[in-house]
Amino acid sequence: MFSPILGLKASTAAQQVTDRLQHQPQVVEFFLTPEDFTAAGWANLEAQVARVQASGARIVFHHPMRYQDKRNELCVNQALHPAQYAFVMTTARRLITLSKQVDGLTLVHGGYNQKGYDFIGDWPNLAQAQAVVLGRMCELNAEAAGHVVFENSISPICAFGDAAMEAQLLALGLPLAYDISHAFIYLHGDNDALVASLKHLAPLVRHYHLVDSMGQTHDSLSLGQGRIDWARVLPVLNPRASSIYEINLSDQSDCREMLASHAYLKQMAQGFS
Repeated sequence: MFSPILGLKASTAAQQVTDRLQHQPQVVEFFLTPEDFTAAGWANLEAQVARVQASGARIVFHHPMRYQDKRNELCVNQALHPAQYAFVMTTARRLITLSKQVDGLTLVHGGYNQKGYDFIGDWPNLAQAQAVVLGRMCELNAEAAGHVVFENSISPICAFGDAAMEAQLLALGLPLAYDISHAFIYLHGDNDALVASLKHLAPLVRHYHLVDSMGQTHDSLSLGQGRIDWARVLPVLNPRASSIYEINLSDQSDCREMLASHAYLKQMAQGFS
C-alpha cells in the first residue's frame, strides 16, 4: 500500500527552499528554468541542493519547461530547431550527471500539451513523433544508470491512458514519473480509465505528481478540490515510488496548499489501515 510522504516542489530561490525545508519534507523537487543553467544560476542551484541534501530529503530535478518562447518538447526536430534540440538534450544530460552525484532523479517531460508551437507537426505523423520521443527516452535512460524518469503529457505524444503508448513503455521498461492530473485530463475526467492506467503502469513508476483536477484543463488543484477519486487512486499507486504535491500556490514562498493536500491524503490513507 502506498504510504503518503511529504514531497514538496520549489524553484531554486532561497526563500522557497527555506519555506519547504522548515516542514521537513522527504522529497524536494526543484522546478528549473533556463536561468538555472547560467554560471550564476548553476552556482545557486548547487548551493540550494547542498541545503536539501543536508536535510536528508531526496532530490528530484524537473527539467526546464521552456527554452526562449517554446516548450521543451522531447520530439523537437533537430534539423528545424537545432538550438532548442541542443538545449533540451544538453541540459537533460547535465541534470542526469548531477542526479548521479546526489543520488537523485532527473525528471524529463515526454511532452506537454498542444498549445503554442506544434512540434508534432514537424514530423510526417504522430507515430513518427512518438518514435522520436521513445528513442530519446531510451537514449537518456541508457546514460542515466537509474537516475532519470519520464513524465506523461496531456498531448497524445506521450499520454498515459493511451493503450498503445502504455504498451510501448512497458515493452521498453522505461522509468516513469506519473502526473495523475495529466492522465485524468487526457482521459476527459474518466476515473475508471485513470485507475486502470495507474494499475497498468505501476511497475514502471518511480515518482508521482499528486495533484487534483476537474479533468478538462491544466488546473493543478489541491487534493480534494477536483474530481479525481483519490480513494480509488491511492491503493493502486506503486508503494516504492516517491512523490510530490504539484499544486498551484497562491504565494510561491508559502507551500500551504501542498501541506493541505498532504493532510488530505494522510487522512484518507488512515481509512485503509
